[in-house]
Amino acid sequence: MTAAPDADVEVRALLTALDGQRRHVLGALEGLDEEALRRPVLPSGWSCLGLVQHLALDVERFWFGAVVAGDARVIAALDEVEDAWRVEAGVAASDVLDRYRREVRLADAVIGATPVAAAPAWWPHHLFGEPHLHTLRDVLLHVITETACHAGHLDAAREIIDGRRWLVLT
Repeated sequence: MTAAPDADVEVRALLTALDGQRRHVLGALEGLDEEALRRPVLPSGWSCLGLVQHLALDVERFWFGAVVAGDARVIAALDEVEDAWRVEAGVAASDVLDRYRREVRLADAVIGATPVAAAPAWWPHHLFGEPHLHTLRDVLLHVITETACHAGHLDAAREIIDGRRWLVLT
């Protein structure tokens, strides 16, 4: 079943907005070395690398692989990482960034194969109770918001680390 032309336009618009935020996340970190990527910046102790891992596992993989697609392997693997915000010392920064890019590609495949009005295939009642996101559209809007929020966190972290600012309008 193919989506209606208006639905295709809507999904493309939402995906364009999400892709902009994804690029912002990666762009905000360009040029940082491994030490800077791992440096805790705020009192809560998260690092830029931990935030990217959170986006890969708790956002892209969770919302699209588990919730939208209902992929049993993804759902079964959700508890494999105790705290996605913490990157183990032996994990290279490039591996975390590559994982994010890979999860984005997998998410895009799910988005491309799912009608915008489709209900989630799986819902984590144990985490959120009754569903509050009812369609792919709702999930896309949620993920755009969460990714944009975290892109802003990375902007602030980057400015603290080395003074670089992502975008300044004058």
